[in-house]
Amino acid sequence: MSDAAPLIAGLIGAHIGQSRLSAALGRLADATGHGFEFTAIDSAEDPDFDFAATVADCREKGWTGVTVTHPHKTEAAALAGDGMLPRVAHLGACNTLVFDPDHERVVGHNTDYTGFKSLWRAEMPVTQPGRVAMAGAGGVARAIAPALLRLEADEIAVWDPEPGRAAALAADFGSKIRAIDPVDARGAILEADGLVNATALGMGYNPGTAFDPKLVGGQTWAFDAVYTPPDTPFLTRAADQGLTCLSGFDLFRHMAVDSFEAYLGTGAAPADALDLLADLRPTTN
Repeated sequence: MSDAAPLIAGLIGAHIGQSRLSAALGRLADATGHGFEFTAIDSAEDPDFDFAATVADCREKGWTGVTVTHPHKTEAAALAGDGMLPRVAHLGACNTLVFDPDHERVVGHNTDYTGFKSLWRAEMPVTQPGRVAMAGAGGVARAIAPALLRLEADEIAVWDPEPGRAAALAADFGSKIRAIDPVDARGAILEADGLVNATALGMGYNPGTAFDPKLVGGQTWAFDAVYTPPDTPFLTRAADQGLTCLSGFDLFRHMAVDSFEAYLGTGAAPADALDLLADLRPTTN
């Protein structure tokens, strides 16, 4: 029997029934000799859901930590507070909360941010993002936009249907992010080198696309944060138009590996971790 510490974790978010995170972390735990327990907590099923109370309950039960997804990433960052790792504290969003063994504090990570940078460098090592048009300014945008800036994007035009959210993103991350009204998105899309969907549009429970298909074409690359399904209408259109496409599942694999190491320590994941997760890609739309 292995002496490796068990990984006891879970996922908090809305409409998470199709998530592959449990399978991914379980596979990595099995490959490295760690015991594994996982609980999914779907906040959409409880109209009175209390995020902070739920996290407190997870801590009381002795969990290693919990992964957080839409729509609770900004709440998670607020809960972590000064416990956010310095390299991601500026993001205002958190997707991984790790509990100290003594339960005295919660450490906040953002493996969307680190995972996207790893994904880009693996798949597009000689390409710079250029000018970017981004739909959505919520929790995942607070990881992807700063990651793109670190990757030397020239400019990011961002819009969001919720008033003030795009402006807040621009105010927090500097002059290279330009908040625009959704009615002005057409021009930004046509001028862009890259397109990013940072909304929930395209998920199985929320069909649709944030980008008018007639405007997709002529850009260089596209990324969709949605990974279930991986071939969203947006990415399918982008691929048909010859854009290089990065899918939400591509990000998911890098995020899962980074999350595993957030829980158990740097270097905990096996060298072939990404390959181990490849066949978890959803096969149906």
